Amino acid sequence: MVSTPAGNRLENLWDDAKAASMTESEKLLYRSNLLGSDKRVTNYGGGNTSAKVIETDPLTGAGAEVLWVKGSGGDIGSMKMDGFSTLYMEKLRALKGLYRGVAFEDEMVGYLPHCTFNLNPRAASIDTPLHAYVPRKHVDHVHSDAIIAIAASVNSKELTKEIFGDEIGWLPWKKPGYELGLWLEKLATENPGMRGAVLESHGLFTWADDAKDCYLTTLEIINKAAAWLEEKTAGKPAFGGAKVPVLPEDERRAVAARLMPVIRGLISKERHKVGHFDDQDAVLEFVGSNALETLAPLGTSCPDHFLRTKIRPLVVDFDPANPDLEKTLASLPAAAEDYRADYAAYYERCRKPDSPGLRDPNAVVWLVPGVGMITFALDKATARISGEFYVNAINVMRGASAVGTYQGLPEQEAFDIEYWLLEEAKLQRMPKPRALAGRVALVTGGAGGIGSATAERLLQDGACVVLADIDGKAAADVAAGLAGVFGKDVVRSVAMNVTSEAEVISAYAETALAFGGVDILVSNAGIASSAPVEETSLALWNKNMDILSTGYFLVSREAFKLLRAQGIGGSVVFVASKNGLAASPNASAYCTAKAAEIHLARCLALEGAEAGIRVNVVNPDAVLRGSKIWSGEWLDQRASTYKTDKEGLEEMYRQRSMLKRSVLPEDIAEGIHFFASDLSAKSTGNILNVDAGNVQAFTR
Repeated sequence: MVSTPAGNRLENLWDDAKAASMTESEKLLYRSNLLGSDKRVTNYGGGNTSAKVIETDPLTGAGAEVLWVKGSGGDIGSMKMDGFSTLYMEKLRALKGLYRGVAFEDEMVGYLPHCTFNLNPRAASIDTPLHAYVPRKHVDHVHSDAIIAIAASVNSKELTKEIFGDEIGWLPWKKPGYELGLWLEKLATENPGMRGAVLESHGLFTWADDAKDCYLTTLEIINKAAAWLEEKTAGKPAFGGAKVPVLPEDERRAVAARLMPVIRGLISKERHKVGHFDDQDAVLEFVGSNALETLAPLGTSCPDHFLRTKIRPLVVDFDPANPDLEKTLASLPAAAEDYRADYAAYYERCRKPDSPGLRDPNAVVWLVPGVGMITFALDKATARISGEFYVNAINVMRGASAVGTYQGLPEQEAFDIEYWLLEEAKLQRMPKPRALAGRVALVTGGAGGIGSATAERLLQDGACVVLADIDGKAAADVAAGLAGVFGKDVVRSVAMNVTSEAEVISAYAETALAFGGVDILVSNAGIASSAPVEETSLALWNKNMDILSTGYFLVSREAFKLLRAQGIGGSVVFVASKNGLAASPNASAYCTAKAAEIHLARCLALEGAEAGIRVNVVNPDAVLRGSKIWSGEWLDQRASTYKTDKEGLEEMYRQRSMLKRSVLPEDIAEGIHFFASDLSAKSTGNILNVDAGNVQAFTR
């Protein structure tokens, strides 16, 4: 059944005691964060807020009216004080004398820096005039699903009047910019009792002369729209009812885990993409509905939604009532190519002489009936947020189609926003991607010293990382620590025993679901044992072989399957040991297993080369600090072998090396990073010793 896009009513979270000691600009931030923290009010990065505040002019010492408004590219839910642009209202009003008409409105953005107050470096957004010229001290602009459901209806003007009477006005669709700011000013000035306005296919503006009143007005108007939608849609099946069944959760995830690497490979030929999977109820309701084939091609309505999700989604040919996954997988290349051709045709139809060149023509949103939604972008956060935006669009389509006829943005209007020269300038200002941006790494033994140091090094260069370890809690703890530094989007952990075929297969499926696939395998899980050969039990021998040889085979085999499915190459790095090249007393099981690792890597380098899969080896020696291996019996055993104690063992290894230096986990991580990155793009089948120099381990 249709449910209101807003769900339960928005609650008043304003705390008078907290706000009492705040300045007007601090109240603006407080209000902004409250509004932006609830995705029923506005989407991530969407909407903006403002306040006109009397500030002391730093030059004259006199009071000056200053517009505080969310700066370009910010998010009202998470922004801080430095996220606001500050501009002299006197100068903003003076801009009206420079305005040459709608054909020249984009040039007005170039004048905004001349209005800056107090040398604030935060760039002003294109929406600045919409806030500046409303004759009220406080203005909110949000993209509530409930409001946009009304704004995106063919009869949105009539619906706005029916719901709000004269207290909320209505403006027809107009691309955000200076002209729209003048329209909004005229509407508010000519209707002094009006509390806001619905902008067709865009969102909601509300205003007041008090910060709290403005906040409460925004909540009230959204709640009123949500209540009206609930009343009008009660008992009606959403999207015309279900057309196909929803698969059980485990089956949905299994299908997505198979689809995502293939899709990722098809769309990552130029730059690596990262994926996100979403099967929440709202998504499943839409992708399984009778209206999917009608509504999906219409695209989204709100500009913020559209910029994140492209002109339209791609609906995957999959029948959950009679699933044939192999057939669906085989259909993906043609589907991707058809989408690219359709997008290129859209570009050619709508382009103008000064339009930027054709951008990435691949789909962002992939809808799978009975399974869910897959989104891809250049980084995980953008992929996730793109999915969130499309969920907003689904909510809008649900409401609009239930009370009238939903309409997306007209094609030319959509193009003019997507290829807006101002938007292009913003894209050109973005920093260059880091070396491993878009890459996904699986690190086994991820909870140990070398594993965690490797994960950190790869994250520093922009990769997404899955930490796999037999100790699931330890891996989760390491992942949580790294997430605190690099963000939750880019780090995952999974409990995995490398000797368990089922657990290894499951870990790769989890990796595919989390990020869309894998590019880098760091096979690092290990143990160490020390005993004279006559005291080496069969169980001890087999344990070394199971983990250090069979385990490396299993994780490599599954990596190869995924890498071949993607078809975009990849890098496998084995963490072996100096002992794989140089024999060591009382460690025959360990040394032999490590030698097997090295030879396995050589064999895999031969097999993977034609597919662009590189396989290389890093050989550490005596990495004591932070190592889980050296925290148990192995340390005592090696100390006994070399007739020293725990404290003297590290010094003994240091003095044994040619360079007289200790080898740390971070040193091994640098070697792994070299082989994982394009710095070694022309290297495969190689061995890098990171042992501070050991003549016995020289490769011959």
